[in-house]
Amino acid sequence: MDMNTLLPIIIQVITGIIGGQAVGAAIKTAAMGQLTKILGGAVGGVGGAAILNSLLGGSVDPAAAATAAGAGSALNISNIVGGAGGGAILTGIIGAVINAMKK
Repeated sequence: MDMNTLLPIIIQVITGIIGGQAVGAAIKTAAMGQLTKILGGAVGGVGGAAILNSLLGGSVDPAAAATAAGAGSALNISNIVGGAGGGAILTGIIGAVINAMKK
């Protein structure tokens, strides 16, 4: 794999972790560990960006997107917003499940 293939995934993971940390800080009632927030954010970031890219008519395959538009396409809005939103949503769901299991 070359850097053009990995860069969109790295952007999605980083923005997903940021979204997951934001939701984890906002939901104080769910006692999530740091690892839970990081993993939930990373997985949700990649998934959320893939869903948003497919809804907007973009390519789901990062290798195809990299060859189509070059490395500059990694910093597009769907990777950033989809990553942060997906990470936040999945971390919020995990927090709600953890909170419900405590009761």
